Amino acid sequence: MISLESQVLERHLSLFANKHVLFAGGINDDFPQQIQSQCQSVKVWSWYFDYAKDKSLVEFSIESHFQADLILYYWTKNKQEVQFQLMQLLSKAPVGQAFLIIGENRSGVRSVEKLLSEYGSIGKIDSARRCGLYHFCLEKQPHFDLNRYWKTYQSPLLEDLTVYSLPGVFSANELDAGTELLLSTLNHKIRGKVLDLGCGAGVIGAMIKRRNPQATVTMTDINAMAIASAERTLSENHLQADVLASDVFSQVSGKFDLIISNPPFHDGIDTAYRAVTELITQAQWHLVQGGELRIVANAFLPYPDLLDQYFGEHQVLAKTNKFKVYSVIL
Repeated sequence: MISLESQVLERHLSLFANKHVLFAGGINDDFPQQIQSQCQSVKVWSWYFDYAKDKSLVEFSIESHFQADLILYYWTKNKQEVQFQLMQLLSKAPVGQAFLIIGENRSGVRSVEKLLSEYGSIGKIDSARRCGLYHFCLEKQPHFDLNRYWKTYQSPLLEDLTVYSLPGVFSANELDAGTELLLSTLNHKIRGKVLDLGCGAGVIGAMIKRRNPQATVTMTDINAMAIASAERTLSENHLQADVLASDVFSQVSGKFDLIISNPPFHDGIDTAYRAVTELITQAQWHLVQGGELRIVANAFLPYPDLLDQYFGEHQVLAKTNKFKVYSVIL
């Protein structure tokens, strides 16, 4: 099954024939692999490890290193992410480069005309499946400097930690309320092995390492920009931890004394529970006996029943009108 966006692109297969094609953006299906035989070559540039880990043709990185006759960009709801990726692609492409930009109307794809109009000619060539498909021809390359996209922030609640973040990363510009509540529960010494799952810019894992230098901290995320951000947050604050790309526990080995997370529940423009469901249902296999799983979540989400189902009971360590911090012990 392919996405609505790819279904629209299927109507234009003649545009791909015998070309070197690069897919980028929010691609999340097998369409690139399905059309490989019709093209000279196919490559995919993705920021998302849950997509890249088991797909052929995919480069997982924050920067694209491919040239192509045709670039297909799948629009995402994250405006910062779109702007970063498109400006990077345009800056590396030759004048005359052809692009196809596809996206669901509810994701805001209509704004592509305003975004790209100063760099070339753009027009809509199809509208179907609640999606818009645009053709763009590059006439003027924008300047792209990765360094200017880095943001930093500090907070009294983070002591003297400086957080470094790239666009599209959760909690990129300020400490979010959920993480703040979760950090408020870490009022005792933490020892042993700690896993910060879905680390974002690295706030939780970095704070644990700062307060507990003897703890062994591992931080994971599916987003390449989050991985780069967490690595820089650690290095700039002179902290040591392992940072790796992993789709929940897919690349995680060993067992931990504490698994801690502010797990995502938004996936693109929809709400998705797959990641946090896997986190709760599989955590017992990655905890030592007596180890703890601690998560913060929106209070309306149905996690208490799931925690009780797999751990027997749960505790609420802190709560506000919006968030709760849950703890379970193996």
